[in-house]
Amino acid sequence: MSVLLNQTHDPSRRSWVPSANFDGTEFPIQNLPFGVVRQADRIFCGVAIGESILDVSKCISAFDGIARDAAYACDNSSLNKLMALGNASVSALRARLVELLTEGNATGQNTLQSALSAAADCCILSPVRIAGYTDFFASIHHATNAGSLFRPDAPLLPNYKHVPIGYNGRANSVRVSGVPVTRPHGQTKAAQEPLPSFGPAMRLDYEVELGAYIGSPSVAGDPVQLRHAWDHIFGFSLLNDWSARDIQAWEYQPLGPFLAKTFATSVSPWIVTAEALAPFRTPAFARPTDDPSPLEYLSDDADRLEGGLKVTLEAFVRTRAMRETGAAPFHLSSSDASDLYWTFGQMVTHHTSNGSSLDTGDLIGSGTVSGAGDNALGSLLEITKGGSRPLHLPTGEIRTWLEDGDEITLRGHCARPGFRSIGFGSCTATIAPANRT
Repeated sequence: MSVLLNQTHDPSRRSWVPSANFDGTEFPIQNLPFGVVRQADRIFCGVAIGESILDVSKCISAFDGIARDAAYACDNSSLNKLMALGNASVSALRARLVELLTEGNATGQNTLQSALSAAADCCILSPVRIAGYTDFFASIHHATNAGSLFRPDAPLLPNYKHVPIGYNGRANSVRVSGVPVTRPHGQTKAAQEPLPSFGPAMRLDYEVELGAYIGSPSVAGDPVQLRHAWDHIFGFSLLNDWSARDIQAWEYQPLGPFLAKTFATSVSPWIVTAEALAPFRTPAFARPTDDPSPLEYLSDDADRLEGGLKVTLEAFVRTRAMRETGAAPFHLSSSDASDLYWTFGQMVTHHTSNGSSLDTGDLIGSGTVSGAGDNALGSLLEITKGGSRPLHLPTGEIRTWLEDGDEITLRGHCARPGFRSIGFGSCTATIAPANRT
């Protein structure tokens, strides 16, 4: 593996924070994701370790050099200042944190213990002040599945295998896990209706995605070369791109998604750094031999070898009736980001290829992550085949689209032999009824 691994990835390392060593914990010492936390009257950038959260800025004296600068940046109400320092500074901060949190480091324990709080006693806030939001369409399985519902004879449009397709969304649509999603209003038109009508969307859907956050900005007029794309990626979170399929069907031609997508985008609160994910880099999607090769600016040997990410993404639904009876959430799907046809590096490079720049705090969505099997479909659009194949839940309830009170939860984790497994936490939101107009 040519991706730089270091002592922070050592699977044998344990922490003096007991919960960081529990089997199945998503936040062992090898992870240390960043988020924004409110405790009492204080808001700060924190690091998750086991079932605790570390207020980095309370122990500035434990750091020096660029790690100290990064620690200072954590005394903030968003991660943007830390992200803007670049991955070298974040790496230095993580390395020192790992050293201080390692089991047996009495000095580290004495220094950091008072800066730790139980996660259960904290309120997790939106981690990033979003500068811009772009959602791609990088899963060929999702693109084929969705396309087959509308164009059975030609599911993929001619450009799909040549160019990463995406659209620019609304930055202010992004909200953190736990914030309800209000059913949107919009203009729709059924095939049998002579005219469109306006009202609450009836075909509400979720999309399982992975989101990448830009740390170091790029320069306008200076496209990011593929071999440098990861230098600009601070980290990743789970992302749910809520979609109103009936609004989308009427409005998307000829310019693509608009109001069907801009009412809500949910993200998980913890951002797993690009460095923490280094052990889970994997070869890019293996394109069939008869597929076209990417154009030169989208082609790089290192990206082919390690441009993918092995991240398992799962989706669950829990209806109001399930919550009232204490029933467990119903597992909808399990897909993997390694199945994306286009890599995140290619997305970053293509995004800047016309001379536009990426800013600190920009969010890039992968698009729905679906796999080849029926158990790996990342949206109800695919699971129910556009509403024609209802989903039967263990409670006896039936779903073709989401109903008010339904709760969708996304979870993600990474596992690889020889390394400690890490997770992303969860991304959860409940559908609230449409507002009156």
